[in-house]
Amino acid sequence: MASLIVRNIDDNIANALKAQASKHGVSAEAEHRHILEQALMRPKKKSLAEILMDMPNVGTDEDFARVEVEEPKHVFD
Repeated sequence: MASLIVRNIDDNIANALKAQASKHGVSAEAEHRHILEQALMRPKKKSLAEILMDMPNVGTDEDFARVEVEEPKHVFD
């Protein structure tokens, strides 16, 4: 496994990391690894085009045609 050294971190960030690690009951190093993993290893988001291409073909255009409905007449009209 590789090692990573991060230099010149603002004290506020280092303190926040330590506080968050303490809250989770782990070391600051373990918390840092978790944060990096969450930020960098999440699945790639699909584009809108990819999502649309994944949708199944479930009908024809006529199945989705807008139906015009007459407004009901009011008794007082």
